[in-house]
Amino acid sequence: MTPRVRYEKADHVARVTLDRPEVLNAMDLRMHAELAEVWDDVEADDDIRVVVLTGAGDRAFSVGQDLRERARLDADGVPPSSFGSRGQPGWPRLTERFDLSKPVLARVDGYALGGGFELALACDLVVASDRAVFALPEPRLGLVPGAGGAFRLSRQVPLKAAMGYLLTGRRMDAGTAYALGLVNEVVPAAELDRCVADWVADLLACAPLALRAIKQAVLGALDRPLPEAFAGRYGWEERRRASRDAVEGPRAFAEKRAPVWLGR
Repeated sequence: MTPRVRYEKADHVARVTLDRPEVLNAMDLRMHAELAEVWDDVEADDDIRVVVLTGAGDRAFSVGQDLRERARLDADGVPPSSFGSRGQPGWPRLTERFDLSKPVLARVDGYALGGGFELALACDLVVASDRAVFALPEPRLGLVPGAGGAFRLSRQVPLKAAMGYLLTGRRMDAGTAYALGLVNEVVPAAELDRCVADWVADLLACAPLALRAIKQAVLGALDRPLPEAFAGRYGWEERRRASRDAVEGPRAFAEKRAPVWLGR
């Protein structure tokens, strides 16, 4: 069977492509199962420092759940899903991989709807073309944004703005997403790959253990009072402090040269 996901690794970068352009990269159960294997490998492979997640073609990042498959499952009496993916193929999906330590950048061109928008919300960085469109249309379909959209959107933008989109399914253009802080940069479609490459280069210029430590600390302390955040124990920070890279950075600065990161 033709894979639903393209997974390529080179020069410390993993590129993950949702590869069903004929259905706007809608995600079926098989795609979720393939993605689970990808995320397992991303976390296990220390040579990978950055992940770029995108959709095949120029029409969509992803339009979310494959509703034709969902209709068939409904006809077969398979219970509908709700919040989270526990017990379903691909669990834990990216939207529930709270311990994935590598930075993930979403490259969004075209539609990011439903589960596609939820995937982008779960990424650490989002770079979008000016023709990107975001929405959580689930209530218009009798569904809920169960892959984190209800929870992440209301944490990442002001509550009234989030509720406006969550309760109506209205679409959001790239400029609005940028203004709300959901997107790091918006560029013309012809410049999207160049822009993504610039972000990747900046990420690769940083020490990989420092990136993992920062991501773990930030996400682990979002809802904690500052005194608790400072007093917290962060495994990746303990590894960074004891690493050769922690010595390499200051040494390279003193010697007026670029650091050589080993990731250990």
